[in-house]
This record gives sequence, structure tokens and C-alpha cells, in this order.
Amino acid sequence: MTDEAVAGARGPASRSARSVGATATSPAVSLSGVHMSYGRRPVLRGVSCSFPAGAISVVLGGSGSGKSTVLKLIGGLIKASAGRIDVAGRNVVGLRESELYVVRRSLGMMFQNGALLDSMSVFDNLAFPLREHSDLGRDEITARVHESLAAVGLEDVDDLLPRELSGGMVKRVALARALVGHPEILLVDEPFSGLDPLSTKLIEALLVRINRQHGMTMIVVSHHIPSTMRMADRIVLLLPDTVVEGAPAELRSSEDVRVRHFLTEETDDSEAVLAKAAEFEQGERRPERRGGAGAHP
Repeated sequence: MTDEAVAGARGPASRSARSVGATATSPAVSLSGVHMSYGRRPVLRGVSCSFPAGAISVVLGGSGSGKSTVLKLIGGLIKASAGRIDVAGRNVVGLRESELYVVRRSLGMMFQNGALLDSMSVFDNLAFPLREHSDLGRDEITARVHESLAAVGLEDVDDLLPRELSGGMVKRVALARALVGHPEILLVDEPFSGLDPLSTKLIEALLVRINRQHGMTMIVVSHHIPSTMRMADRIVLLLPDTVVEGAPAELRSSEDVRVRHFLTEETDDSEAVLAKAAEFEQGERRPERRGGAGAHP
């Protein structure tokens, strides 16, 4: 992240300002009375919640509470047994695969472990969905790939393979791939898992910057409380018997002791995180090249 980008992230579009705007808009995604089971094991029981357009919403909950299941349901990767799931104005429950494909074009997905194709270079991992699902030409694909890599602060990484990347760089490449299709809604599954504290703060800062610059709706599943309290406009907390929604400050002062205890953890100031992430990124922005330049289609 450049100094200019950090300065932009510190500008008028503060979190409180974005929160006010987000609550004034209709939800980009909403769940109503959703039930979901894996075999005989129920995971979601009548879950209802909403995710405002243009906001960063973070889904929290204990192990097995159904956090990642919510993302999969929104993306149509699994099917609810009952209820309604509206994504960009369309109920995805009961849609055929061909109809889901149309909805998915408005979505980007950053998977928990990156889900990069091991045999493909960074460039080809990003270019693959564009080659398969768009009419873009070679030069347009190249420009789109480099635009997405630049958005996450990476350059000179085209020819690297996933095994040559650090854990933090895998996350950033996965984020770049999720952005390459210019989605309206970004689904992010556990972006901080397996990362050291500095890499965690870098990914957090990137997500905040992308949201602030593009007004992109983000739905983030996480277990990392400090990042959640800094970056979230809205929190959706999945408890065993209910769903609690609201701004971080609202939930922290909740009358429900379970909510207060879940959110109790020391946090850093958000602006300090952005500054630290900018300094740390300088060490990873231009990784050592491990192979010669390759031709890109």
C-alpha cells in the first residue's frame, strides 16, 4: 500500500461516515428464515440477517455456528432447505444452475485457503476466470489482471507459482482473483487465518481501502475480533439460539452478556493499523523473482 493510498484511506470516508451511508440503503444481501443442514445435523435454524450495500459486514460465531455456510449459501454453492436468500435483488433459493450463474457474475469470492491452482502461475490464476467466462481479448485480460494485482499492492509476480508465495501473498493473490471480475459483492472467508499479526493487519487494510475506494459490498467471515472491531460497519453474530446484528459499538454495549464477552479483546487504533500495514508492505511488494519471464495469452 502506497503512502498515497494510506492517506486516501484516512480521508473523509471514515468508518462512521460509511456506516451512516450504508444503513440508509437497502441490503445488498439478506437472509430470511433460512434453514440448512448437513445430513441430519442442522447448522442454521431459521436464520434471518441482512448485509447493507457498500458496507463491510463481518459474520462472527463460534466453531460450527455456520459462518462459512452463510457465504456458501449466498454464492449458491450449497442449497438451503427452507427460507429466502436475496442477492442483488434476486432470491437464489431454488434457482437452476444456469440462473445461479447470472447471479454469481456479480459476486467475487476469496476462499479461506486461497484455493489457487497449484500448477498455474499467479497471472494464469487471475486470467483463468476471465478466459472462461468473459469475451475480453488478450490485452484486456492482461490489463485487468495487472489492475487487480496493483489493487492489492503486488507487482512483478506474474510468473510465480503458488508454492513460491508466502502465506500473506497467497491471501493477496486470492483477493486479487476475487476482484478481477469487477464484482458488486465480495465474499471473504477467514482472510486472516494462518497469518502473522503484521500480515493480518495488511490484509485488513487492503480490504478497508478497496471498500472505501470502490464502495464495494463486503461480507467477511472471521474469528479475529480486533480486526472486526476496527473494520466492520456491521457485525452479524451467530449465536446458538439467535442472530445479533448491529454496529460494533452497539454490540459491544449489548445487554446480552454472551455478545459482550464474545467481542472483548484488545484492539489497536484503525489508523495505526493502516500506517503499520503500509510500512510492512514495502517488504513484500516486489518479491524476488524465481523464474524467467513467460508469455501470457
